[in-house]
Amino acid sequence: VAAQNCRKRKLNMILNLEEDVCNLQTQKESLKKEHSQYSKSIIQMKQKLKDLYHDIFIHLRDDQGRPVNPCHYVIHYSSDSSVLIIPK
Repeated sequence: VAAQNCRKRKLNMILNLEEDVCNLQTQKESLKKEHSQYSKSIIQMKQKLKDLYHDIFIHLRDDQGRPVNPCHYVIHYSSDSSVLIIPK
């Protein structure tokens, strides 16, 4: 009887572990999809930021009215929501 109970417990453990593996595989697939969506979102945001930088620098002029070179300046966002154009 003790051996039979031991085998039964072992079988229950195996079944529980198989169920856990199945659940973890499902969770893994879900997380992979979520990661893929976030990666796409990040790529889109980076492109929008790049486009925004381009648009801003097209309209910027120095004191003499010449276009500001984006290679020499960077846009800085401060914590108080102000935006500054500062030399690199």
